[in-house]
Amino acid sequence: SEIFMGIKNYLYCFTNEIMLNSFRNNALWVMLFVPLTVSLGLIIAVLTDRVKYESIVKSIIFMPMAISFVGAGVIWKFVYAYRPASAAQTGILNAIRSFFQLEPLPWLIVRPWLNNFCLIMVGVWIWTGFCMVILSASYKGIPRELLEAARVDGATEFKIFWKIILPLMKPTLAVVATTMTINVLKVFDIVYVMTNGNFNTEVVANRMYKEMFIFRNYGRASAIAVILLMLIIPMIIINIQRFKEQEAIR
Repeated sequence: SEIFMGIKNYLYCFTNEIMLNSFRNNALWVMLFVPLTVSLGLIIAVLTDRVKYESIVKSIIFMPMAISFVGAGVIWKFVYAYRPASAAQTGILNAIRSFFQLEPLPWLIVRPWLNNFCLIMVGVWIWTGFCMVILSASYKGIPRELLEAARVDGATEFKIFWKIILPLMKPTLAVVATTMTINVLKVFDIVYVMTNGNFNTEVVANRMYKEMFIFRNYGRASAIAVILLMLIIPMIIINIQRFKEQEAIR
């Protein structure tokens, strides 16, 4: 631009309804995606520790990480595919609903909370395996003597998990949670491929892409990028502090 805009681009980010909706959707992603991926990763890491074919089970759960996010978006777009009730359903979920004589649902189209949740579940499907691997390594680092001593003393498995396993894994859980928060703040691929931000599913990174490459509003795109960076920096600082604390303990 030939004109200096000052803080107008930043004011746009915090006053424009589309941008505000993007922030709300990102907040929804954080509130649902982070707890789901971390908790599922932890549960799977603990439960599969005693499974006979542990490596095979974990490989299957980790497999979505081997797929690109764009590829995952394409796969799940077919899963959620919708056609009118009079037509044959090509989407897996709606085909199942039709089998049970239920009306097909437009999962990604007209339901603002449902379609966001469907997108979030794609992210959970991809990242749960990553959380599982990191938390599994932390869980295996817990001395078995502590767990056996607790069992000998009559502690239930739930108490062992709550009083011993969880506190000892707290530093790793914090690192995984902050890493997932960083990932979800800059989520782009899934939204871009599946809805492109339409139907009330816009997120900050996708809006930045549109401003930059579609509308050619480079100043606005830069302002959005700076805001996104400001949101991510605290998470990075928390991770660095955690690493320093762990190094000090060692």
